[in-house]
Amino acid sequence: MITTVTLNAAIDKTYFLPTFPLGKVSRVQRYRAAPGGKGINVAKVVAQLGVPVTATGFVGGFNGEMIKQLLDRMGIGHDFVSVQGESRVCLNILDEENGISTELLEPGPTVDPQALAQMEEKIREHAAKSRIVCFSGSLPAGVPKDFYVKLVSIAKEAGAYVILDASGDALRFGLEAGPDMIKPNEEEVEGLLGIRVQDEAALQKAVETLLQKYGMDRISVSLGGAGSMVASQAGTFRVETPKVDVVNTVGCGDSYVAGMAVSLATGLSLEEGLALASAAGTSNAMTDEAGLIEPEEVERLRGQVRITAL
Repeated sequence: MITTVTLNAAIDKTYFLPTFPLGKVSRVQRYRAAPGGKGINVAKVVAQLGVPVTATGFVGGFNGEMIKQLLDRMGIGHDFVSVQGESRVCLNILDEENGISTELLEPGPTVDPQALAQMEEKIREHAAKSRIVCFSGSLPAGVPKDFYVKLVSIAKEAGAYVILDASGDALRFGLEAGPDMIKPNEEEVEGLLGIRVQDEAALQKAVETLLQKYGMDRISVSLGGAGSMVASQAGTFRVETPKVDVVNTVGCGDSYVAGMAVSLATGLSLEEGLALASAAGTSNAMTDEAGLIEPEEVERLRGQVRITAL
């Protein structure tokens, strides 16, 4: 079992427009609405890869009910904490002519102390029966900046392998609890160490420093279309993904995390896991919805991922 945690769940709406001129009226002919937020995207991909998963987090209002109903339709288990207010809507506007994506992200509800305590109990319950717990995304209003410290600690005490995919203070504080894996980008690595990374050699040194400083199992640094660099206790690897026609980059990182979680839950080797995770992220880039992959495409792409030991 894998548990994903989305503290700021959302309804992801994608509008597809031939062009998106600013200051003009644009009529949407085609759109999608799906349950979203980073952890929910992870859950969707885990389910598509055939592994049992439960999604938890905070939801509120009519939007929160819609999130649960949409997950029900997908056959994805969930166990959310309900809060006052409305779960957010995250709007992605795709300019099909230019291939440009514009995101508008609402802030989400304000979480009260009682709901925070309920979430701690949810994590304690689900981590006890999950091999992997994935904490993903931003913190809504009312949630302390160091809340991931408490949640990661609870999950690890229950014996789960913890993946933390966050940024800013949420990541910085969360590291204090010793997650097993994080997935920062290059800019976040620089921020954590207070340095500037000039090239891949410097990046390698930086991620290896972070790995040893916090005693993690692995760190995967996204390099966008160029793939990733992964430092682990077994060594550091440069991962190159196959070139594809990119439709939408939203959710690719979440799909990567899902692939990594599935590889860990099913006992794949590190390099097999890197290939699966990279293929899942690449497959998501070829679709027009975050957290949507084609399992057959993932299998094809796995064989095209190049992994080089550094």
